Amino acid sequence: MGVKEIKSYEQFKEIINGPKPVVIDFWATWCGPCRFISPVFEKLSERDEFSGVEFYKVDVDEQGDISQEVGIRAMPTFIAFQGGEKGKQLVGANPGELENVVRSCIV
Repeated sequence: MGVKEIKSYEQFKEIINGPKPVVIDFWATWCGPCRFISPVFEKLSERDEFSGVEFYKVDVDEQGDISQEVGIRAMPTFIAFQGGEKGKQLVGANPGELENVVRSCIV
């Protein structure tokens, strides 16, 4: 499926309140750890076992209203959402923990 970019606050609200679980990568272009973990997030989005999960990213510099609403303080931050509710989250570029966040969506 791949990772899609969220381009507006309205789109963000629609996605997190949708029927499918989602994991969102909150990142910034200037963030070194974000560049390190991005390919890992992309690979997870392509795995068959996670086909029921949608993967998105939000550039925190371009979408400040979204970042403020969810309380982003450091990048990268990954947050799982289901039915509009925040689930498991990870701050930092830890591939093993990132997989755990995604797995939490398919329990």
